[in-house]
Amino acid sequence: MYDGTNFSGFERQPNRRTIEGVLTQKVNVMAKLPEPPIIIYGSGRTDAGVHAVAQVAHFDFPFDLSAEAIYRGLNSMLPLDMEITKVEKVSNDFHARYDVSGKKYFYRMYLGEFQNPFKRNYTGHWKFPIDMEKVNHALADLVGEHDFSSFVASGSTARSNIRTIYSASAKLDQAENEVHLEFYGNGFLYNMVRIMVGVVAEIGSGMRPESDVLRLFEVKDRDQARRTMPASGLYLKRVFYEGDDPEHPTKLPKR
Repeated sequence: MYDGTNFSGFERQPNRRTIEGVLTQKVNVMAKLPEPPIIIYGSGRTDAGVHAVAQVAHFDFPFDLSAEAIYRGLNSMLPLDMEITKVEKVSNDFHARYDVSGKKYFYRMYLGEFQNPFKRNYTGHWKFPIDMEKVNHALADLVGEHDFSSFVASGSTARSNIRTIYSASAKLDQAENEVHLEFYGNGFLYNMVRIMVGVVAEIGSGMRPESDVLRLFEVKDRDQARRTMPASGLYLKRVFYEGDDPEHPTKLPKR
């Protein structure tokens, strides 16, 4: 798990602090090898500012250390905004990215008139009145297999914009004055969740017709979706692999 606030995303980049970069450096220190013999493979890339509750990564370690030793060794070296929650040995043909069968993301949207300074790094801000019935109507339209071309940012390298959303839900947390949205699908495109949240929020606030998600599927035009919600509210909640979820066992095709 990691607090993405002070990271430039997951993917390793020169002269930038990234999740992959920190993990790569620490794993090689633990192996007492110079970089980069041990390579980290993540389940997917999270953007700068995006958090993770349960990101998954794998690497090939050259020595026979127990999972417990690796777990304790890595955590003793990691910065305070990262933590390894579990380590296990896997088969030689396992791949953290290509074996993924599904992912869950959730988004925290704070509803105050002005952004709460203690939540600014962990929520997206939405200052407009919102109708939860309209929100859930819009979320229901997202469920199923669709062409999400209107919901993908430029710079995507995916060969296809077809994805399946298994479930999408939202609930109002009155105590925190937040809306919590959750999306479960077989894969997500670049900025897809943040764009979907923006569209759903606009529908909930009467800025779009309730059925506008269906229109956006048809027009396949990113410009008409308009808004991308802040990265600060997005969390990778869980990564599924074959056998983890018997309801949706199909692996996403390699691309």
